[in-house]
Amino acid sequence: MAALRSSAIRDLLAVTARPEVLSLAGGLPDPGLVPLDRIRVATARALESAESLQYTETAGLLALREVIARRESASRPQPVAAAEVAVTHGSQQALSLIAQVLVDPGATVVVEEPAYPGALQVLRAAQARILTVPLDADGMRTDRLADLLAAGERPVLVHTVSTFHNPRGVTLSAPRRRELAALAERYGFLVVEDDPYGELHYAGLPPEPLAAQSDRVVRLSSVSKTLAPALRVGWMVAPREICAAVELVKQGADLCDSRLAHEIVSELLVDEPWLDGHLGALRAEYGRRADALRGAVQREFGDRATLSRIGGGMFGWLEFHDGTDTDELLRAALDHAVAFVPGSAFAVDARDRAGARLCFTTNTPARLDEAVARLAAAHAG
Repeated sequence: MAALRSSAIRDLLAVTARPEVLSLAGGLPDPGLVPLDRIRVATARALESAESLQYTETAGLLALREVIARRESASRPQPVAAAEVAVTHGSQQALSLIAQVLVDPGATVVVEEPAYPGALQVLRAAQARILTVPLDADGMRTDRLADLLAAGERPVLVHTVSTFHNPRGVTLSAPRRRELAALAERYGFLVVEDDPYGELHYAGLPPEPLAAQSDRVVRLSSVSKTLAPALRVGWMVAPREICAAVELVKQGADLCDSRLAHEIVSELLVDEPWLDGHLGALRAEYGRRADALRGAVQREFGDRATLSRIGGGMFGWLEFHDGTDTDELLRAALDHAVAFVPGSAFAVDARDRAGARLCFTTNTPARLDEAVARLAAAHAG
């Protein structure tokens, strides 16, 4: 417990609950874009039978695992079997269970810097030895990972948010995906590909998943960003022996997830014409908001700060060039009723004083304009 600390993002949610605060902090879908009517229909259909309120398999409802297996097979050279899918209570639980199965105390793991805080919480709880590899505009610096490996480091796993990274927003390029897969094959580590954002692309399709490159990839995803977080349905796709081990650990954690939620999600995922239309609407609206955020940052900050290219996902990374400390800026921003997440919340080895994560999905373009204007007023002092 001494190694654990609360997520700064979760702590900020208490502040951003105040109605006067415009939040660029939490990575949340817009409640107004959640498909409430379609979920209501699927729920009513599931509740036609009391069986939907019964226990289900620890690995997840078979019908849902089959749907996920079919969808995952579309991007792989070999089809995925239902036995290679484990449904979890959100993809965060999948990450936690994998760590329990694979990471002994003191084992070496590699994460990106800046890092997804949920991964850091899991790996610190597992008492892992955490090494970092930096990111640039093309994602993880696989050359720096290769340097670590050549120097004798032997991680049991490498964690990456490969597509529309949280917090940096960048996507691992196709050449680097191939290099990461080749390194995993050569040195025998597993890659945990954390991909909750891949369906939310706004500027062309991202590269194919890492799992298409190697069978040493454990792939995580969920419906939290595309359907609704409260459904709490995520999954992992992994070799059968890993799925079997995760299932054993999961039995001790919660016995099983909600069969009702699994039936609802199964119906929504199998209804491909509806799902395609829903995802298309999300991409169009979130893409419009991403453009609005970029325009507002350029207008308010000019060359004092740069916003990362936003090809998809929920975040833009704001980098100041004028010596701004974003921890200090946050305190001033809250006085102006606007919130964001400072770069230090994602730091492992180095404290990022100049960076900030901005989430654009929960605000309309007009509200984004106002939020960035408030941020600029806080920055001006």
